[in-house]
Amino acid sequence: MGEFTSVSTLEGDAQFDAYVAKPEGEPTAAIIVIQEIFGVNEGIRRKCDAWAKAGYVTYAPDLFWRIEPHIELDADIPEEMDRALGLIPKFNQDQGIRDLEATIKAARQAAGGGKVGLVGYCLGGRIAFMAACRTDGDAFVGYYGVGIDGLLNEQHAIGKPTMLHIPTADHFVTPDVQKAMHEGLADNPHVTLHDYEGLDHGFAAEMGKRRVEDAAQLADRRTADFFAEHLA
Repeated sequence: MGEFTSVSTLEGDAQFDAYVAKPEGEPTAAIIVIQEIFGVNEGIRRKCDAWAKAGYVTYAPDLFWRIEPHIELDADIPEEMDRALGLIPKFNQDQGIRDLEATIKAARQAAGGGKVGLVGYCLGGRIAFMAACRTDGDAFVGYYGVGIDGLLNEQHAIGKPTMLHIPTADHFVTPDVQKAMHEGLADNPHVTLHDYEGLDHGFAAEMGKRRVEDAAQLADRRTADFFAEHLA
């Protein structure tokens, strides 16, 4: 349904690719899907296609383009998982946020000036939280975001609706980190947290062994309802 297109950096000195899926009719809002550590792979593209079918123009920026353009990895292949984990220290997250800001600008224009929602997974879940603190997006969703406890000193800057999906048996986000997230965000009226008992990281992956169907559908329904309310 979609295709890759170029997005200009905020500085206008370079371009990077984003997978863009468009609805059949005119979109009234846009959604940005933020990749996992596996790049803009088939699973991320399928998520974009699904949002486009729901009526949103959807972008998935290649945030790893400065490391290597068009990295696509499979979480179910151990060697590719190892490579994906090795990309994390190479990725400049602050620069990634600026690329995300450039994508928000492009997506908002594609939506005729409408609202822009952001949804991210794994690393993208963390980036979605950072975006809630630092960008002018209109609604933010993070699935199993990693290291959010280290970003809680920024949460006072969140002024738009934000939702986090937290699997309680996430081996990348330990119980003490989850506790810090719940306690640190408890008084923030803009943030909603949903726990998924006994589930691990990646339960809402679009494809592959990590997916837990019932829980993925529940989380995705919550996300769809959230965007329907806040991007209208």
